[in-house]
Amino acid sequence: MDWITIIVIVLFATVAAVCVLLALLGLAGTWIMIAIAIGIEFLDTYWGDGETWGWTTLGICVGLAIVGEIMEMGAGALGVKVGGGSRRGMIGAIIGGIAGGVICTPFIPVPVIGTLIGAVIGTFTGAVIGELSHKDPATVGEVAKSATGATIGRILGVLGKTGVAAVCWCILVVTPFV
Repeated sequence: MDWITIIVIVLFATVAAVCVLLALLGLAGTWIMIAIAIGIEFLDTYWGDGETWGWTTLGICVGLAIVGEIMEMGAGALGVKVGGGSRRGMIGAIIGGIAGGVICTPFIPVPVIGTLIGAVIGTFTGAVIGELSHKDPATVGEVAKSATGATIGRILGVLGKTGVAAVCWCILVVTPFV
């Protein structure tokens, strides 16, 4: 392994570590990390002396990233279910989490963290709206329990997604040296 490859991997490891932190904030850090790795792999395949990671390794990381996204989205819905909520509450939590992340980002003045706060608020609000739109509206306590479960689930989903991002980081940093 030549020194240029080592420098590229060290720089990649540093940028990818920031991407893991972005995943902790509920952003697409895992996908950014994988996109950078794919770019490096293309450059290395066509202008370098071989492969840095190999397409199989990158495919595994894409698969893990998909699992992380499913965990993040599904955890809010699962939180509604654990909290005793309905299917409408689950759907509301998913839609609310996405909408809250998008809508609140420009309105919450804290950079990057605004998206996470918006997603959590949106998950809670979506679960409440979903539960209140049910044919047999639940009591205030039941709605609050369901929405709280959705919010806790969303936070746990973000933590799970961050764990997946950390696993991808470890794979992408260690594999070139194996």
